[in-house]
Amino acid sequence: MHRAGWPYSGGVLPREDAINRLVLWNVDLTLVDVAIVTRDAYAEAFRRVTGRPLVKLAPAMGRPDSEIVFETLAVNGIPAEDDHLPRFLAALAVAFADRRKRLAKEGRMLPGAKEALKAVSRLDGVVQSVLTGTIKSNAVHKLQAFGLDKHVDFDLGGYGEEVYPKATLLQVAQGRAKQRHGTPFTAANTVLIGDSTRDVQAARIGGAAMVAVASGRSTAAELREAGADVVLPDLSNASEVVAAVAGLTSPVDRKAG
Repeated sequence: MHRAGWPYSGGVLPREDAINRLVLWNVDLTLVDVAIVTRDAYAEAFRRVTGRPLVKLAPAMGRPDSEIVFETLAVNGIPAEDDHLPRFLAALAVAFADRRKRLAKEGRMLPGAKEALKAVSRLDGVVQSVLTGTIKSNAVHKLQAFGLDKHVDFDLGGYGEEVYPKATLLQVAQGRAKQRHGTPFTAANTVLIGDSTRDVQAARIGGAAMVAVASGRSTAAELREAGADVVLPDLSNASEVVAAVAGLTSPVDRKAG
C-alpha cells in the first residue's frame, strides 16, 4: 500500500471545497452483520408473495437482492412470474422496516466501522456512499440502526433493487456522483471498500480501486488473489483505512480508468 506523502495521524484534516474522491462501502459483513433479521424478513416477504412458508433461502454471497429473490423462488419450486420481483422487493422492504428495531439487538456493527467512516469523512474532497446488494430502504435501516449513516450520502449509491451487475452498479454510482458534484469519477479517484471477491471483481471491472477487508466469508488470500489493491483484516485500525483510501486516490498514484 502506498503511503508516501500521507502524514495522517488521526486528527481533523483540512478539506477542499471540491469533491474529488468517491468512497463506496459494501454494507453486509463489511460494516454490519444483521443476517438473522434479514432471513426473518425474507421469510415474511416470501410468505406474503407466494402464500407458502420459506423452506430454503438462497445464499447471499455478495449478490443483489434481485438475484437472491429469483434463486429463492427457484429453489423453493416456484416458477418466476413477471410481477414476482417488484412484489417481493416491496414486501421485503415492509418486512424489514417492521423489524428494524431488532437490528441493533440481534445484529452487530463490525469492529471499527463507525471510526473508519468518520475518519474517511475527514479526508479532503471525499464523499461517501454505499454499493450494496441490499435494496436502498433496507440499507438505510441497517446503517441507521448502528449510527453509521451520518457520513453517508445514500442518494449517490447503488442498490439491490437496481437490476444491474455490481460492476455496472458501481458505474451508475459514479455517474450519480458526477451529476451531483460535477467531477468525473473513475478508477483514479473512486475506492470500493468491501469484504468479498465479488466486490473485488466489481471494482476491477467497473473501474475503482479496491480496499478489501477479510471480515466476511472471503479470506485475505482469496481477496489478494482476486486483485484487491489493499487487504486489511478488518476496519479496526481507522488510520490504516484512511491511509489506504488516500494512497489509492492521491494524484501521484492515480491511474486513468
